[in-house]
Amino acid sequence: MVAFAIVFFIIAGRFIYIETAETVEGVDLQKWAEDIRTSSYEIDADRGKIYDKNGMVLAYDRPTYRIYAIVDPEYSVNLDPPRHVTDASETADKLAPLLDMEASEIRKTIEEGQENERFQVEFGSSGRSISQETRDEIEELELNGIAFKQESKRYYPNGKFASHVIGFARSQDGNINGVTGIEKQMEEHLQEEKGKISYERDKYGTKLLDPNEVMTEPENGNDVHLTIDQKIQTFLEDALSQVDEQYSPEKIMAAVMDPDTGEILAMSNRPSYNPNNIGDVDNWYNDIVSYTFEPGSTMKIFTWAAAIEEGVYKGSDMFKSGTYKVPGHTIGDHNNGEGWGPISYDEGFQRSSNVASSKIALEVLGPTKLRKYLTDFHFDEKTGIDLPNEKNGRFVFNKPSEQATTSFGQGSTFTAIQLMTAATSVANDGKMMRPYMLSKITSSETGEVLKENKSEEIGQPISESTAKQVRDLMGTVVTSEQGTAQSFKLDDYTLAGKTGTAQMIENGRYLTGRNNYIFSFMGMAPKEDPELLMYVAVQQPDLEVTELGSEPVSYITRTVLENSLHYMDIQPDKELDESISPLTIPDVIGKGTSTAKEELKQTFTSVEVIGNGGEVTAVLPQPDSKVVENQRVMVITDKPTMPDLTGYSARDVHRLVKHFNLNIETMGNGFVQKQSIPEGSSIKEGGYLVVELAPPREE
Repeated sequence: MVAFAIVFFIIAGRFIYIETAETVEGVDLQKWAEDIRTSSYEIDADRGKIYDKNGMVLAYDRPTYRIYAIVDPEYSVNLDPPRHVTDASETADKLAPLLDMEASEIRKTIEEGQENERFQVEFGSSGRSISQETRDEIEELELNGIAFKQESKRYYPNGKFASHVIGFARSQDGNINGVTGIEKQMEEHLQEEKGKISYERDKYGTKLLDPNEVMTEPENGNDVHLTIDQKIQTFLEDALSQVDEQYSPEKIMAAVMDPDTGEILAMSNRPSYNPNNIGDVDNWYNDIVSYTFEPGSTMKIFTWAAAIEEGVYKGSDMFKSGTYKVPGHTIGDHNNGEGWGPISYDEGFQRSSNVASSKIALEVLGPTKLRKYLTDFHFDEKTGIDLPNEKNGRFVFNKPSEQATTSFGQGSTFTAIQLMTAATSVANDGKMMRPYMLSKITSSETGEVLKENKSEEIGQPISESTAKQVRDLMGTVVTSEQGTAQSFKLDDYTLAGKTGTAQMIENGRYLTGRNNYIFSFMGMAPKEDPELLMYVAVQQPDLEVTELGSEPVSYITRTVLENSLHYMDIQPDKELDESISPLTIPDVIGKGTSTAKEELKQTFTSVEVIGNGGEVTAVLPQPDSKVVENQRVMVITDKPTMPDLTGYSARDVHRLVKHFNLNIETMGNGFVQKQSIPEGSSIKEGGYLVVELAPPREE
């Protein structure tokens, strides 16, 4: 009894002490109790969206769901129906086809959870990132104990579209973080801050009557707007995909820029990847900014520009083409050093003569001045474009042979974006513009502009007159009989450009073989006042014996520039044949359809009525436009329907598309062969038209 009494008083005293003391053995008992019965959960916030320049969403958070099964029977005490899994076999059989799992695997997971007295179980990767459609199908099964947790997953609605530019973000530990591209570069602006709710509950998670609830509001990330134009980017992506499929090159780099502002309107690479399904990625880097290489003869643009600006260039001066000896090295022209005999320096540019470039570098201009101009063109520094992982090229310019080879794009290395930045000075009357991709940052809540980018002039290495003279010279590369870019001609616009063919180095030696080159082109159009500047490079394409390395490059250039300029509603600048007197479209708007058609047919050979209405609402081209006699004239009625577009030129299709505010995707060049909207269908504003173009067949 005494022993029992002693033990009793010790235990009772301990209870009284614990009940009355604030801390026991350094533990705050009240705080400990609150922590035990306090539950909290995060309130999701959305990462900022990424838009193109016209407001098209390129990246956003899409809700997905994680499925879990409650397996603790105590959770269903006094509840009907039960809120835990009551039949593991039935649940597994019904879930298996929807989760793409074996029923036995699901059943085993549930049963092991019950045996180990767990509250709930999950089903691995198959139970995560479930779409809303699949979640709805599972909920319709009304399975006991099956529940979902909503999560966010970064989604890219256009798949491979500009994937190296946009990059991707990955969910990790409940947070979405940028890994590459704009997603990484703009992380501080896009990043969201989740909210939090805490409350006191019982052991089953049910809130107490007085839960002491505390909430921290979530904050969504800000939205990022890019300079990319979704339609021009689509033209570029389609062209690259077609060349990639047909020629299987090791690499393709291409970008389109507004030379007046420095805005990047489109940029893409191959190989590419789908950020929604990463898989195996051959190349993480955006090669336009991260790949340094010997650019080849596109570099001659800047060698000639330097000589013209310095006042030492005379295009009519003659030199002997073929070979040119410098200390320790012999420079040869690309036709195996045979050359074309004595030719002028202007013709040397048109033919892309390495000898002409070397003589300008070493004799006409001199290496010291050439090096100064290349610095003025910013070839020895990064451009500062707002994309991650930009690399800087490397000058090899010590020996006379190195100075000569640098003048025509061998030896020294640069990035494509460095070449394009320097070329803005030629396209923009001497003013060199910094390239940029970020247009503005806005609040996702209010739309308020928080930060806005502006075009920045970063130098003027050449004068306006020099820029015009270089453009004219580049124009002859496309138009002259001896020009290397004849296959690059556009249908409706003048083009100034320069081809490039650069050798590939492997293990310190230049590769041989007709496919082991980087074939490239720098072009700007229209020539007199360029609206677009484009660079394309295709590395080691698989060419047939009869194919030239310029063919995949010219296909990309023609397709993208022609379609983009029409989409931008740039007036074609190729002059009409002087032997043809331009005609004026009369104003027949408001007249009866038959009357208007007859009036137009008196002057024009091709008049087409669009629709079956009785009154004319518009005429394409617009009244008072200057056109040629064989111009297709479209009479729009008050009941328009889609015409048969077969034989339409790209220009005519774009006129029609613009009038009806349609979205368009074109494939190929030439005239329409196929159309996605059938003839006679009603034309709906904002509809999507796909046309396939092909050159006219020879008889």
